[in-house]
Amino acid sequence: MKDIRGAIFDLDGTLVDSMTIWGDIAEDYLKSHGVTPRDNLRSELRPKNTIEECRYYIEQYGVDLPIDEVIRERDNMMLMRYLSDVKLKTGVREVLEALKKRGVRMCIATATERNLAEPAIKAHGIEGYFESIFTCSEEDTSKKHPDIFLKAAKSLGTAPHETLVIEDALYASKTAKNIGFVVAGVYDLASDDLQDELKATCDYYFVTMDEMLSEL
Repeated sequence: MKDIRGAIFDLDGTLVDSMTIWGDIAEDYLKSHGVTPRDNLRSELRPKNTIEECRYYIEQYGVDLPIDEVIRERDNMMLMRYLSDVKLKTGVREVLEALKKRGVRMCIATATERNLAEPAIKAHGIEGYFESIFTCSEEDTSKKHPDIFLKAAKSLGTAPHETLVIEDALYASKTAKNIGFVVAGVYDLASDDLQDELKATCDYYFVTMDEMLSEL
């Protein structure tokens, strides 16, 4: 990683240990509307951004509300969990500090809405490490497409080959890798079944973030 000048961090499952909680929220939200979630709910939601997820509730589960109201209700449930239950993943603060000392510019690219992402990082006092936050909804895209990664790198003033993308999601890691970014995969329990493929996809793979320190 000697040539890395910029770093783009995912949020959920990478910086904060929240992916299993997101799955809980999805199930709890549907149950609050009298709907029993199917067993494949969590895997179906993995690659979806906020709008896609909430549209899924409406189209596949019959939640009879405008999509803006579905988003509002779901976000209110998750905000409380971010502020009370969600913790930083092991080694995050140490990695951010090491990158800062090296002069590496950093930002966040997330499928989570800004009104949730900002409180999540502020709750742990790490907002000062990041120059900006890019969200899939604001960029009208998902991490199945390269747009958000390319825009984030442009904001950092770094080319893909000198920009590290840190992700727990296989589909997002594949997107970043396919357009020339250096990609570090991070283990997350919520995608335990995809770890072999994540290892094969990424340039680096870490079970916990503090393992990255030896590469820095």
